[in-house]
Amino acid sequence: MEPQDSTKSRSDPEADRPHPRIRLFGNHYRIPRSAPARRLTGIALVILGFFGFLPVIGFWMIPLGLIILSYDSHAIRRWRRRIAVQFARRNGNGKTGNENGTR
Repeated sequence: MEPQDSTKSRSDPEADRPHPRIRLFGNHYRIPRSAPARRLTGIALVILGFFGFLPVIGFWMIPLGLIILSYDSHAIRRWRRRIAVQFARRNGNGKTGNENGTR
């Protein structure tokens, strides 16, 4: 019989915490738990997005990187929410008036 490892018997607080998620177009996507990993991923996507003229790397990486960075950055989150609200108002998907739908 093998001796039990005391580190395995304790619950890991990192393992108990759920993955952070970002909602995009009605779907939920998992992002890294670690704040430095999220920042590194977001910054890398934005920087590589500027090389969008190259194959595989594309301009689609810039908004994706900003969305990942918005999880930790208040300024980018406010900017993203402002754009989402304007988009919803323009397309009629959001409530801009009272309960009756009038402005």
